[in-house]
Amino acid sequence: MSERKLRPARAQLKAAVAKLCLVARIVASIRVGHGMPCPYETFSERVDCNVPTSRRAPKVRQMEVYESDRNLDVAYDTNRVKRALICCIFLWMATLSARATDDSLTKIAGDPACARGLQWIDKSSAWVTDQQIRLTEIPAPEFDETRRGEALKQLFAASGFEVREDKTGNVIAERPGSDPRSVVLLAAHLDTVFPAGTDVSVKRNGGRLLAPGIADNGVGLASLAGLARALAESRMRTTKTIVLVGDVGEEGEGNLRGMRALMDSYGSRLAAVIAVDGPSTDHITTQGIASRRFEASVTGPGGHSWSDFGAPNPITAIARGIVKFSAVSIPADPRSSYNFGTIEGGTSVNSIPSGSSVKVDLRSEDEGELGRLEAALRDAMQAGVKEEISATRSASDALQMNFRSLGTRPAGKLADDAPLVATIRNVDRYLGNRSRLERSSTDANIPLSMGIPAVALGGGGRGGGSHTLDEWYDPAGRELGLRRLFLTVVSLAGVER
Repeated sequence: MSERKLRPARAQLKAAVAKLCLVARIVASIRVGHGMPCPYETFSERVDCNVPTSRRAPKVRQMEVYESDRNLDVAYDTNRVKRALICCIFLWMATLSARATDDSLTKIAGDPACARGLQWIDKSSAWVTDQQIRLTEIPAPEFDETRRGEALKQLFAASGFEVREDKTGNVIAERPGSDPRSVVLLAAHLDTVFPAGTDVSVKRNGGRLLAPGIADNGVGLASLAGLARALAESRMRTTKTIVLVGDVGEEGEGNLRGMRALMDSYGSRLAAVIAVDGPSTDHITTQGIASRRFEASVTGPGGHSWSDFGAPNPITAIARGIVKFSAVSIPADPRSSYNFGTIEGGTSVNSIPSGSSVKVDLRSEDEGELGRLEAALRDAMQAGVKEEISATRSASDALQMNFRSLGTRPAGKLADDAPLVATIRNVDRYLGNRSRLERSSTDANIPLSMGIPAVALGGGGRGGGSHTLDEWYDPAGRELGLRRLFLTVVSLAGVER
């Protein structure tokens, strides 16, 4: 390295050492103060330094005390200096590390190829929002994501990616790197929670876009389309292969089947997985919340509401079970939750139903607690059936209950100091973005449960009302999310010059 390049580093080192020496001198000069022992104080005789001299012990005694205690004071002060020096050294090292990180990202962002990609992002926010509207207006209920996937496939292909669809329905776009054995994968789910027939046309209210699914996960899909275009515009070459995926089966009863298939396909080649879900840029989701989903169904003889009054009612049995489970204590730590999402049954208002069912979602940060909740749910629903039979004085087998699993999401956690987290933190620091570590249930659950580095990130902008018909999204500031994703991917994949 040339002498000219070494000068700034030497100057920083010299300034840091000077600061350390100054701190050491200040600490060493402090003899008496708050929380410090008095220089005239011993273990056998305590002397208040604020008491007038005339009321203190004789001068000779004071000198003897001072001489005997001086060594203790020197040792005390020496330890304080050492501790202060150690703290200063750590602070100095952290400062140098942060500067090195900033310098590294400045170098990456300043690379001509990377700069082209960032410039495209800064001037193309409106294009990304247009694609988001287009994709959102294509219905994609559970198990019916094909049409939306086709639209995303066209966007990927237009950006020069090699695009294919796997047997599960995932739309996969690859941008080969020089090392095909190492892959950085980003996925955004195609499906929504809304059933077929839901009006998903996008309306505007001031700066907001209103439509079911506009934020979850119209933002994620549009972000991948924008990221693909930015990479194409950059014309950069990377070491690792970059894979962008519109995956199926994230919502409802999909049981993360799309992400499970991706893990089977790429497996040990995965260096990092990022689920792009929703808009928020103030979090890094590093912990996957475990969940179990069930359907409890009850069947019975049915009958006429008048002539067969008194026969056991499956809907009432399920209602009794719901009430009983709702009385179960749910801990705050580990954080846990439950939700009775849908209830079905019956054919008409004047018919005793012959069957009824309820779908339930259980979640917890702890697998053990989740098991306890599942057991409590089974017991409560069975107790509801027995109570209904007893209330109607029916035969013990008049009602039958069936319990069926709809899906299981495993838990997982990425270490707070993992390289993937460090990379995102560095990008956030460079962009001036403040973020926190979060936990949620996303596509990232699957790789996390397998020990594969994974997180979930937002695509930028602001949103709200997810999973409701009043869902909204504001694209103002979405460039931050796109720049964050772009720099993270580029840092992970490695730019080749």
